[in-house]
Amino acid sequence: MSKVVLVTDSTAYMPKELIDRYKIRVAPQVLIWGNETFLDGVDILPDEFYRRLKTAKVMPSSGQVTPKTMIEIFGPILEGGDEVLGIFIGTKLSGTVASADLAREQLGKEKIEVVDSTTTAMAMGFQILAAARAIEKGANLSEAAEVARQTISHTGVVFTLETLEFLQRGGRIGAATRFLGSALNLKPILEVRGGQVEPIERIRTKSKALERVLDIVEERIAGKTPVRLSTIHALAEEEAVQILNKAVARFHPVENYMAIASPVVGTHAGPGTVGLAFCAGV
Repeated sequence: MSKVVLVTDSTAYMPKELIDRYKIRVAPQVLIWGNETFLDGVDILPDEFYRRLKTAKVMPSSGQVTPKTMIEIFGPILEGGDEVLGIFIGTKLSGTVASADLAREQLGKEKIEVVDSTTTAMAMGFQILAAARAIEKGANLSEAAEVARQTISHTGVVFTLETLEFLQRGGRIGAATRFLGSALNLKPILEVRGGQVEPIERIRTKSKALERVLDIVEERIAGKTPVRLSTIHALAEEEAVQILNKAVARFHPVENYMAIASPVVGTHAGPGTVGLAFCAGV
């Protein structure tokens, strides 16, 4: 009997225990650093990436998972008699879904579903987890894909950055351009909404910005239960632990995680980024 195999991309950077438990396949994004090319999370891991980024004179950039890589991942799954549910970073943030769609066209549509998560990191991770749990309970390919799509409106991620420099340079800044030129000591708070990065407000200090992130997540959750949470950080583990502890005490989640931002996400967010991803009401 065929089974549904989940595939995502490396920007999800879900905790390893979840990847292992649900046997999730990960398509690595591409990191380009000068004359070097790395597979995100394969050739370069977050610790090494952020250490190098601190002193780098040449800044990295990113490239999407190629259709060839998608075919190399999807193909053996189908040849083994199984089906593919791919849940990937939002189309307004990356062309990864387009690569997956091209692979689907080539390999056959009937055994592959591709979902645009409209987001990234653990906001996407919670959609993947919802689908994984549905599959575990016996959902077929189309049912599991529908669970993932229905979970989209219940997920989000709010984050604060040390600087907008990385987001601007990577071309992912979107409407947050209106924060450019503000006082250097103001910390921007943003979220991924409607598939793209949207500005919320600027706060005087990092500690107050982190407190405000909690307030905004509370507004987004709006009393819905159950609540699932994950912090996301880029070389800011101590602050991530602090905000997660406060979030757990405040929102009483049924599950919580701490995840690090993958090198490709870190390329656009920059060191010091701390975020809180949530899933509420499903």
